[in-house]
Amino acid sequence: METNTHLQAAIAGVKAVVSGAKPGPIVKAFFDEETFTATYVVSDPTTRKAAIVDSVLDFDQASGCTGYASADAVISYVQSEGLAVEWLLETHAHADHLSAAPYLQEKLGGKLAIGAEIVTVQKVFGKIFNEGTRFERDGSQFDVLLNDGNTLQIGELELIALHVPGHTPADMAYVIGDALFTGDTMFMPDYGSARADFPGGDARALYRSVRRLMQLPDATRVFLCHDYKAPNRDHFVWETTMLAERTSNVHLHKDVSEDEFVAMRTQRDVTLGMPKLILPAIQVNMRGGQLPEPEDNGEVYLKLPLNVLR
Repeated sequence: METNTHLQAAIAGVKAVVSGAKPGPIVKAFFDEETFTATYVVSDPTTRKAAIVDSVLDFDQASGCTGYASADAVISYVQSEGLAVEWLLETHAHADHLSAAPYLQEKLGGKLAIGAEIVTVQKVFGKIFNEGTRFERDGSQFDVLLNDGNTLQIGELELIALHVPGHTPADMAYVIGDALFTGDTMFMPDYGSARADFPGGDARALYRSVRRLMQLPDATRVFLCHDYKAPNRDHFVWETTMLAERTSNVHLHKDVSEDEFVAMRTQRDVTLGMPKLILPAIQVNMRGGQLPEPEDNGEVYLKLPLNVLR
């Protein structure tokens, strides 16, 4: 398997931390059980600069009310630790929770970044939701659009962005020192992999993305965006290692072929229902966490596409 220069740089960064040549990031997780989502604050122990990965805005679908308890817990930690937020990072436009990035940006500062292929997601879902011309489909709702191999600084820590399409066309993974933030590219070894049947999803691309990430060293700390409790496990877990993923992931361990994975993923995905928050989440997240513009009466509405049977 070919290892490109971007991945080589990420591998070198992991090895530098593992060997003690460089300090690794401090990672604090906040798990939202309502959406099964892990938000991370990643900080540089030397400079106290930080990034927030995959934040959660509380949302009650029945009432349409938003809340900030999850985000406020992150803010409290950042302030108590004396951290300065430089980046708000999204691994992709999530379908299972709303992003709290604008609220966190207002309170803590930092620039909002996502993968450059968000424009593909915006074009697809802009059509699905019949968005008007006021909705820009160029990624301008975000401060920075990242391509494969782009780097960011978090104090003295270097972040390397790796494009890992498959779950969606826009998924990015972030390697920061010895820590990998996978988004939905893979889950805990006993749970397996994410679905690949959303518009633009591709099971073969997902397999290849995971195989690329699995070239990272065994000791790489792997931080997952979600956990749903695998069968026979009664507690949530969102951190593992690359060794565990490579050897034990029930869908993607090293002995699973691409064709086997695609067949499994395809058969499994047709049995899955839509994530319960997909309709509000996509409309908000493709806007960088902003709500749709108010209508002429000042009210804010989220759209519900209908397939009318005739």
